[in-house]
Amino acid sequence: MRQVSYSRDEKPERRPPAPGSAGAPARLAEGELVEREREQELLARLLGGLRSGRSAAVEVRGAPGSGRSALLSRAAELAARAGVEVATAQASWEESGLRYGVVAQLLAALPPATGTGAAPPPPGDEPTDRTVELCRVFLTAARARPLLLVVDDVQWVDPYSRRWLQALARRLDAAPLMLLTARSDALPGGPYDRIELCPLADAPAVTGHTLRLAPLSTAGVGEMLGRGFTEPADPAFVRAASRAVEGNPAVLRAVIGRFAGHGRPPTADLLPQLTEAAAEAIGDRAVRTFGVLPEELLGVLRVIAVAGRHCTPEMITALAELRTLGAARALELLSGTGLLTAGDRPAFGEPKAAEAALAGIGAERREELYACVAEWAHRTAVPDSGLARMLLGARVIGHPWAVEVLRREAARRRAAGHPEEAVRLLRRALREPVRPPLRVRILIELSTVVLPTSPEAADRHLRQALLVAPADGSVGPSWVRAAELLVARGDVVAAQPLIAQAAARSETRPADRAALRALYWLAEHSQQGATHELDQPRMSALSPSPTDPAEAGVVAWRGALCGQDIIRTRALARAALAPSARDTTPLTTQLAACHALVLADDFAEARTALDAVLVRAEESDARAVTGLALLVDATAELRQGRPDRAATALDRARETVPQHCWHPLMAPGPAAFRALVQLERGDLEGAERSVALARPGGAEGGLAWAHLLYARGRLRLALGQRGKALADFLECGRLLLARQVTNPALLPWRSGAAQARGPRTDDAQAIALLAEERRLALAWGAPSAVTTALHTVGARAGDPARPGRQPGRPWPEPAAHTARTPATWQYRQALLALGTTPLNGSDTIDALLFDDAPVPDRTGQSEQAGQTGRTGHGGRAAPARPRRAPAGTPRTSGGAPPPASLGLTGAELRVAALAAGGLANRAIAAELSVTLRTVELHLTKAYRKLGISGRAELAAALGRAPRETP
Repeated sequence: MRQVSYSRDEKPERRPPAPGSAGAPARLAEGELVEREREQELLARLLGGLRSGRSAAVEVRGAPGSGRSALLSRAAELAARAGVEVATAQASWEESGLRYGVVAQLLAALPPATGTGAAPPPPGDEPTDRTVELCRVFLTAARARPLLLVVDDVQWVDPYSRRWLQALARRLDAAPLMLLTARSDALPGGPYDRIELCPLADAPAVTGHTLRLAPLSTAGVGEMLGRGFTEPADPAFVRAASRAVEGNPAVLRAVIGRFAGHGRPPTADLLPQLTEAAAEAIGDRAVRTFGVLPEELLGVLRVIAVAGRHCTPEMITALAELRTLGAARALELLSGTGLLTAGDRPAFGEPKAAEAALAGIGAERREELYACVAEWAHRTAVPDSGLARMLLGARVIGHPWAVEVLRREAARRRAAGHPEEAVRLLRRALREPVRPPLRVRILIELSTVVLPTSPEAADRHLRQALLVAPADGSVGPSWVRAAELLVARGDVVAAQPLIAQAAARSETRPADRAALRALYWLAEHSQQGATHELDQPRMSALSPSPTDPAEAGVVAWRGALCGQDIIRTRALARAALAPSARDTTPLTTQLAACHALVLADDFAEARTALDAVLVRAEESDARAVTGLALLVDATAELRQGRPDRAATALDRARETVPQHCWHPLMAPGPAAFRALVQLERGDLEGAERSVALARPGGAEGGLAWAHLLYARGRLRLALGQRGKALADFLECGRLLLARQVTNPALLPWRSGAAQARGPRTDDAQAIALLAEERRLALAWGAPSAVTTALHTVGARAGDPARPGRQPGRPWPEPAAHTARTPATWQYRQALLALGTTPLNGSDTIDALLFDDAPVPDRTGQSEQAGQTGRTGHGGRAAPARPRRAPAGTPRTSGGAPPPASLGLTGAELRVAALAAGGLANRAIAAELSVTLRTVELHLTKAYRKLGISGRAELAAALGRAPRETP
């Protein structure tokens, strides 16, 4: 009975395809040969000569799966048709130690009369050389009838049977006998394994042949596909299949079986499935091949599988534990398996084959092999890419070089657009024993890599970094960076207790402790009540006059939110942003200082500081900080009435930190700013979409949610939904007041609520809200905040405190919104008038601060100074107000300012007024957003038109100069 060998060309079992399926194989028979016509013709010719008394010896060679067994079966069929007696044997690795095992199979296949009494001794008997006797038996059988002896996988023949085959080959001229053997290229055999003819034999009577089975050509692959499917294969599918199976018939047959089993046709749109099926088939073939290889060769294959293309013969010699073979001989024996690629350095052609080579050993042994190969590769200067791949499968190495290699390769993989590979490398680096500062840095790097895909995991890594036990104070700066990244993304609730623990450790240096304290209170003000009063350890409060730059930035920001002491707030913010502090102060606290300057309308300083923060954040790959800086930038642009620039900043922020990457407490912020920008542009539909994208999800208690409520209130007010708008504004105010945020420069919710209450001017609550906002804006003193508050107040048709008001008269509807301009010289003149001019019975602050109303000229006629007043967040146009001259300007007899302007243009008059107020040329240029040269030219022209020689005479000249009329 024929025995099965692991290296036999087995055909995979296939599920019967569904009836009528497109890919059902209809004409591909089992064992059918393609592109083997020449070999079949030779075998048929030799069998014909055998009947004429001419003996032959044929050896068939080929890679596993090339069709050796199928060709031998075909030869046996041809012999039976030709009347030749056939005896077959299948050698196998399991019986390679069984004495005369192959001979016994051949004897069993002979007719009983021929082989009687010729059985070899049983395995338990003493070894007896019966070669000559056995040769006589088979030669006798061949004289009676031509005989074909077929031995498959002759490389596994036991030594006794091999010696008998070699002896029989030398005696073939004695009888009509043909010896047909097949040998796998996976084990080509040594010089003592050859089966050769006798050199003295009669050449015409005995011939020897070696048939080498080549891989299938593309045409051959197409022919097999045509026989295997009912429909023709696409040319692209044929070419791809030829490359995928490398011309191996067994692999191609397995692929056809997989496709047919799933009912898939051979079309070009299924090329990915083709590649997958070919890889699985090659892996299966590799498993069968590994099953018949000796342990020494398997050890070589395992080293090659681990080292990949960086494997060298020296590495194999050192690590493969070869005992009877050298590395060169082992590679020679493996060259015919079809598993390794050609070249100076051996490597597997198919990754699944490499995985199969390592599947037979345990996990501990596999990790040890990876570690040994990695250490050898490190000593031989293998590139980081190869070393990192080896380290991924290795046990803990315990050397610093391993961590550095993994970090470098992780950075390279991330830059190449493969963040998932960078994550694997960094996680492997964390398995190594490293010092606390380095462990914290690795956790921060891992957090940065996973942020775009898993923000929660990013926060988790940062929290782990804050929990790393320090060995000394050198870990402090890394703690500060982890803390500020947590705060920047918005995870302030979880960050606060961890920041307090880090700051309380005795190893923390004073500078790092101050930075952690600043971040702690920055988080506390962002989400009030984030920490409980019973939490330990308790964090000491910030000093009102801090000396540390980080603390100064947070104190400035908190002061700006509360609207307290703008001069002191500016000084603290500038201390936090000083050049000497920029490289040591956390970027998040510097952003707080920038925001304070924005709320104080120091836009030029804020812009310079923001640019510096953005550069540092991008260099350090702090995405959350970069996104937060761009939000502050959008706030500044929006306050200056530049919605297009604000939209650009928001687009950059969304590109840097997508919406899903923000913590739920921060997520409403970008949507709120985008809605405000769209409202400034008049895009109500876009604003509705932006507001709808923001989901509460636990964000209801943060400052970002207050911004969203304000934006939604503005939107609903524009849509005429006054009741809903009022609810949003009041809830916004409740959240802000709970944090003691009273500054209307942040969000003027009071004026919005007043507008939402309705157009009547006798609404006591609306009047109270407007009065409160005006008082707070004047107390803070930022130009844009005061302008917004006063323009909103001035949008009423009458003032309840003014005599002559008509009770019950409705407020005017909101005018079309125009961009609010930065504070100008008119604003400064108004404040000066407010401080120096006594009020009479009918004067109000509105009359003193507005100059965009009709102004009586010399003849008593009124002219309109501006068609549309500036609007603030409230969106109301300023009403008509009598103008007042700047303080110190002589009045005319009618109380009106002097008329006409001696030819000064509007630009020249603005520059001259600022210069008369004491501002230097450079300050005037910054105030008006023009160049210094432009200021100088305007002053020169103003001097010439006014007939003066310089700045000293400017104030008096302007007092005599009539004002410009439109």
